[in-house]
Amino acid sequence: MSKLNTRHVYTSESVSEGHPDKVADAISDAVLDACLALDDRAHVACETAVGTNLVVNLGEITCKGFETINTKAIAAEVIQRIGYDDPAEGFSYLDFAYVNNLHGQSPDINQGVERGDPEEQGAGDQGMMFGYATNETPEYLPLPLVASHRILKDLAHLRHQGTIDYLRPDAKAQVSVLYDGGRPIAITDVVCSHQTRDVPEARIHEDLEAVIRESLAATGLLTNGTRFHINPTGRFVIGGPAGDSGVTGRKIIVDTYGGVGAHGGGAFSGKDPSKVDRSAAYYARYAAKNIVAAGLADKCEIQVAYAIGVARPMSINIATYGTGKVAEEKIAELLLSGKIFDFRPAALIRDLDLTHPKGWSYSECCTYGHFGRPNAPWERIDRAEALKAALL
Repeated sequence: MSKLNTRHVYTSESVSEGHPDKVADAISDAVLDACLALDDRAHVACETAVGTNLVVNLGEITCKGFETINTKAIAAEVIQRIGYDDPAEGFSYLDFAYVNNLHGQSPDINQGVERGDPEEQGAGDQGMMFGYATNETPEYLPLPLVASHRILKDLAHLRHQGTIDYLRPDAKAQVSVLYDGGRPIAITDVVCSHQTRDVPEARIHEDLEAVIRESLAATGLLTNGTRFHINPTGRFVIGGPAGDSGVTGRKIIVDTYGGVGAHGGGAFSGKDPSKVDRSAAYYARYAAKNIVAAGLADKCEIQVAYAIGVARPMSINIATYGTGKVAEEKIAELLLSGKIFDFRPAALIRDLDLTHPKGWSYSECCTYGHFGRPNAPWERIDRAEALKAALL
């Protein structure tokens, strides 16, 4: 999407809360939420795997009072909330088998994170993280991703309400958008595969197309030529973890920007904020969104890199895809200075208050994207004026 003067079609996808990988993410993040509620200095790296009537937790957790947390009960609550409530379907909160293989964090890792000076807390791992923002939607996210999320959120709402009573939790959506000169001008194709009870395919097609049209109507980009592909393989009754296994961290592109820009490769779910895979990616999004909101660029991607145990980032790189009003190196220099955004792990955790979620939770953020959420602290636009003053 960097060639702003060309016509091209770009596609992004989303998956529902009942997709097996998202079930795993939600359980991992619910365990994280429970740990932080007990101990705001907890170190959590919780992985989850789900399959037919099975949930497995494994990973490393160091948390005061962890022995009081019932991780199986947490998994059951998540599965019930998502809507897997029928044992006949092969995965249900009522009767799943559970394996717990969580243990304490390695002291070799912990010694690099904990420092005498809290401000110099080291990064929990090496790696590079990316943040991105674009002004093409009110959410400051790419339209194909926003549209894909919107379809599945609307369908989930109707499912939970019982308005479409044959819908089941597992689903995927995909939206293709035609761009011209870097701006979206039409939706060319919509794909939606949704798990259902055994009802006539014609009814499913009619009901879901109506919902999708309503979901996307506000974009103004549906045309007479928009093609709808609903359950294109036909019957989709066996789904969820009974149809395909799920693992934490397998939907990192759905979680971020739908394939636009770059991704460092690290997953978010199940990781406490000392893991920069998560916290620095949130902070980079925060900075990128404020840069775009300040009018410094129409699109902005930030790469930040860390070494394990070292507080200050190795590098910060800025890309504005030819839309910048200020030289990219000037923006990067300002970010590296720490004057407006401080990318040291302790500072970014403090700025976003990532160890004390208020009005949001990690478990709720793991479905339909981690970004574009009004109640998330990394979505605030509160430093745009400071950026303007420094750079314009």
